[in-house]
Amino acid sequence: MSSLSKSALYYRKNKKARDKKKAYDTAYHSTPERRKYRTDLNRERRKRGLKGNPSDLSHKKNGKLVLESKSNNRGRQGADGKSTKK
Repeated sequence: MSSLSKSALYYRKNKKARDKKKAYDTAYHSTPERRKYRTDLNRERRKRGLKGNPSDLSHKKNGKLVLESKSNNRGRQGADGKSTKK
């Protein structure tokens, strides 16, 4: 049994799909909104001294940031792909 997800295996086998996804991801993560989002999280991690800590900072509904495991934070996916913040 492979330790890779189904999507990882798919993209590994399909270069055309992998290239398309890479182009989309590059464009998406370079938008001003994503850059600000990433900057805010990085600033908060530095402020809290979390270098080397594998946990994520998770956004709560009230806008605050809390420490949460990566698997819980990234695995929380609501109906129709919408985020379900804590």
